[in-house]
Amino acid sequence: MTTQQIVFVGGKGGVGKSTSAAAIAWKFAADGLKTLLVSTDPAHNVGDIFDTQIGGEGKEVAPNLFALEIDPETETTKYIDQVKVNVKGTVNPTMMQEVYRQLDTAKASPGADEAALFDKIVSIVLDERATYDKIVFDTAPTGHTIRLLTLPELMGVWIEGLLQKREKTNENYAQLLNDGKPREDPIYDVLRERQRRFKAVREILLDETMTGYIFVLNPERLPILETQKAVDLLHNYGIHVRTLIVNKVLPDEVEGAFMIERKEAEAPYLATIDKRFPKQRKIRIPFFARDISTKEQFEKYAAHLE
Repeated sequence: MTTQQIVFVGGKGGVGKSTSAAAIAWKFAADGLKTLLVSTDPAHNVGDIFDTQIGGEGKEVAPNLFALEIDPETETTKYIDQVKVNVKGTVNPTMMQEVYRQLDTAKASPGADEAALFDKIVSIVLDERATYDKIVFDTAPTGHTIRLLTLPELMGVWIEGLLQKREKTNENYAQLLNDGKPREDPIYDVLRERQRRFKAVREILLDETMTGYIFVLNPERLPILETQKAVDLLHNYGIHVRTLIVNKVLPDEVEGAFMIERKEAEAPYLATIDKRFPKQRKIRIPFFARDISTKEQFEKYAAHLE
């Protein structure tokens, strides 16, 4: 269904995003491609879908299909611990306890989870690509997805500013010592490496031959509006959503007054989707009678992804 190695699946909460991401990954695996399904959604529905406990390391849940769930709290702790390692040796030993205390406090600060989450995604994108044929990200609801995908650009600008300040500080320090020699600065080196990785992952995210974006929506008013906003905003950042999964579409033949009325209400929303998203490929997935949780049901879902 898509030739790119990396696929991000996003959408409003409750539209069947996790199920769709799992079905996409299932299809790749069924086609003989070693696939990693990554959940960045704090709700972590992937483990529920496959009825198994999934942690922070790739676990095989079906032939050729591996899954992992990124836990923001765990990743934040790892992130802060790494910062502690980076600053060690650059701060006066008498101040280290206070520095560590401030860093531990930073765990609860706004944005800490997102920064740690993005760090993990960067590692997966850059370091796991050689291991897997396909990587499918089941992302958090739309607002988080947008921040996540636009973060490389914002972080790149922020780090460039830090590097310039750090470089100026080092120059002043060298002049102060009157020898003019550059000082070793491990913090500068860490920032430069992070900038390199952010730049590399940004290039991958913007390369349409390598990364694809799929949004899931239902034929309902709010999911359509939110998807429109998300598609337009991502477009402004050079990220283009080429495929939409229109999930839970009622079958053509329905019985009973209630279902007939629902079908009639659905028709104008389907027409609106076609009108508002003329450039996107639209895959219609029927409303299944049961939750997608068995091999047979996944195969049935995946058949619509051709």
